[in-house]
Amino acid sequence: MANLPTYAIVADIGGTNARFSRVDLTTLALDKVAVYACADFASLAAALIHYQTEQQLMLIKHVAIAIACPVNGDQISMTNFHWQFSVNAMQRQLGLEALQVINDFTAVAMCLPALNAEQKVQVGAGEIQQGKPMLVLGAGTGLGVAYLLKIDDTFIPLPSEGGHTEFAVQTEQEWFIKQQLAKEYGHVSAERILSGPGLEAIFNALARYRGQDVAPTSAAQIAAQALTGKSELAKDSVNQFFASLGSVAGDLALTLSTFGGVYIAGGITPKLLPLMADSEFRSRFETKGRLSAFNRQIATYVVTAAQPGLVGAAVYLKQFLASN
Repeated sequence: MANLPTYAIVADIGGTNARFSRVDLTTLALDKVAVYACADFASLAAALIHYQTEQQLMLIKHVAIAIACPVNGDQISMTNFHWQFSVNAMQRQLGLEALQVINDFTAVAMCLPALNAEQKVQVGAGEIQQGKPMLVLGAGTGLGVAYLLKIDDTFIPLPSEGGHTEFAVQTEQEWFIKQQLAKEYGHVSAERILSGPGLEAIFNALARYRGQDVAPTSAAQIAAQALTGKSELAKDSVNQFFASLGSVAGDLALTLSTFGGVYIAGGITPKLLPLMADSEFRSRFETKGRLSAFNRQIATYVVTAAQPGLVGAAVYLKQFLASN
């Protein structure tokens, strides 16, 4: 095993916010966590330099970055933001000994084995089968998806763009929502429904479906109105969000027989957790025709850990450095 540095820097870069932290690679403990708006920086390198300077961490030369886009080589281009860069050029620019860039949900997948009982909440039935494949998905600015396999003592993350698969409708209401989105986008992916903008799209489409006029309402406002019970439309929008999330999660679980568990992360679901138990999430997850009994065996959890992407990036970097 290679000699590990004591400290590294990890980052979790979404379409809206950039999170940075120092990590102790021995214990995986995080400190010096900082969150910046991506829009405040011209590039990811500029944001990282600002963090290192602000926290006086310029001597740390090992970095792992989890980022919200496909990572298939040296050139990185974010899906929901304008940052683009070359991994090799950025490593040279910053004088780093190691720079690992991974998909953001690859990082969340890597954190799953490190979660304790207080960092996840089970929804519905099902039991974990140790050593079996795991699935993580989560709605935020977009919809992230990844799988995790364990081979001997090594965890193998499988990045996925499953959030961009076709949104499959089951009800007349969902058909109406999809038709509204199809007029604007053509292809309607699961991400068009299961994301912050997706929750807003559901809200607006449901209003039209019911012949209601509504003012522009943000995802945060919809969530707040649903949680307080001030808006029936907002609550019904959240219920539709959870029903669709259950259907998509169930489909993705079938694709790799994820008896190691299905984990819901992202910025939206943990905030709406009080409304999830009474939603159709679990019933839609299980309702898969002849394979319904199959999915009933699979446990589903909501990840409530504060920084799963940062922890997962640290786990990934530690495993990479230890094997090289």
